Amino acid sequence: MSNALEKVSGIKHLPLFPLALVLLPNEMLPLHIFEPRYRQMLQDIALDTNIFGVSYFNPNEDFIEKPATGSVGCAAEVRESQTMPDGRSNILTVGAARYRLIDYVETGEPYLVGDVEFFEDEAEDEIILNPLADEVFTLFRRVALAAHKLSGERGTFPDVQQNAPEPLSFLVTAAFNLEPNLKYQLLETRSTIERLTKLKAILVETVGKMEDSAEIHKIAKTNGHSKKKIDLER
Repeated sequence: MSNALEKVSGIKHLPLFPLALVLLPNEMLPLHIFEPRYRQMLQDIALDTNIFGVSYFNPNEDFIEKPATGSVGCAAEVRESQTMPDGRSNILTVGAARYRLIDYVETGEPYLVGDVEFFEDEAEDEIILNPLADEVFTLFRRVALAAHKLSGERGTFPDVQQNAPEPLSFLVTAAFNLEPNLKYQLLETRSTIERLTKLKAILVETVGKMEDSAEIHKIAKTNGHSKKKIDLER
């Protein structure tokens, strides 16, 4: 059992916080809690697991009132919490395991509670998976290096370590400002190969443009002198 599933072991009924965003495993999410029902939720989970569920929910779509049963979300573990005198809170959460919402549970609480089933990706052929993960990591590191150059190389370039394929796929997904529907698709798939394949396509499309931009930025800093010819029509 993974560390993520160990954190949620024994949890069947999960308090839910519907938001117009998608939380991924290991992704950090700061939140400002001000509604009374979610203040109550924080107090309740603090007595137990300190975990609640973040379910992607856009109330403007399809006129639905709450996340649909069968939808996928991610458990959020509260790591830091600062309560203000008026009862509002600033919290820092980290995504844990994914869940599928089976049904809603009537508890009498002012917030939603779901009957959930936690899951991870299915086991897949490592002969296909591992080389694909290596390709995605190499592309991702090139994008990160180009972004560092574009920032003026402020600070130290982060030592990006390659994770196992599944957590790597979520790390790369979290690094991009993807629109919520695409991010949700990457969250709900149980195939690491499928997720990495989609990310590879995004990275291949992005890396050349970013490296060219980084080179142009470098030339601009040296008054336009460069030994490298750049194809601006790419």
